[in-house]
Amino acid sequence: MTIEDIMRTSPVIPVLVIDDVATAYPLAKALVAGGLRVLEVTLRTPAALEAIAEMKRVDGAIVGAGTVVSTDQFAQVMDAGAEFIVSPGLTHSLGERIVESGVPFLPGIATAGDIMRGYDLGLRHFKFFPAETSGGLPALKALAAPFHEARFCPTGGITEASAPAWLGFDRVLCVGGSWVTPRGANMNTVETYARAASKLRAAAALP
Repeated sequence: MTIEDIMRTSPVIPVLVIDDVATAYPLAKALVAGGLRVLEVTLRTPAALEAIAEMKRVDGAIVGAGTVVSTDQFAQVMDAGAEFIVSPGLTHSLGERIVESGVPFLPGIATAGDIMRGYDLGLRHFKFFPAETSGGLPALKALAAPFHEARFCPTGGITEASAPAWLGFDRVLCVGGSWVTPRGANMNTVETYARAASKLRAAAALP
C-alpha cells in the first residue's frame, strides 16, 4: 500500500499511546471492529514496539509507528513489523533513509519550508502538526495553496466535533486523533467511538 492508500482507508487514524502491551491486541481488535483499520502506535512508552507486533495479529489492522524521530528508531520499528511511519517533523537524514526503504511515510510539517524539504525528497503526503496550535484549518488552507500536489493528515488537538470541518477540506485525506481511545475506556466504549469516527467523512460531506 502507498501512504495515500493508507490515508484513504479510514477518515480517522487513532494516535495510540500504549502503556501496557496486554491491552494492545484487544484495543486493536475493538478499533478495527469499529471501522478504523489504520492504527498509529506512538513511540512514547517502553511498550510501543511490542504493541506494534501484537496489534499486527488482528485481522485487517494496518499498524504503523508514530513519533519516529531518528534512524535508530526507524530500524527498531521496522524490526517490530511497522507497516508505515509517522514522524512529528522532517529532517533530511531521517526522510532520506525512510524514502530509500520504500516504506509508506507521513512526515510532520508546520511550515512551507517543511513541505519544500519533503518535496525535495519526493514526498507529497504530510501530517500537519500540531494542527490546532499551528493556526488550525485556516492556516492549513493558506499553507496548502502553493503546493497543489500535497495532501494532508492534520493531527494535534482535533476532536470528534472539529474533525468534520477538517475532513471537509478536499486536501485533507484523514485526521489523526486520540479521542477515540480515552484513557481508562473499556473496549466496548472504544468500539463505539471508533464506529462513530469511521462515519465522519460522510458527515463532512453534508451541507
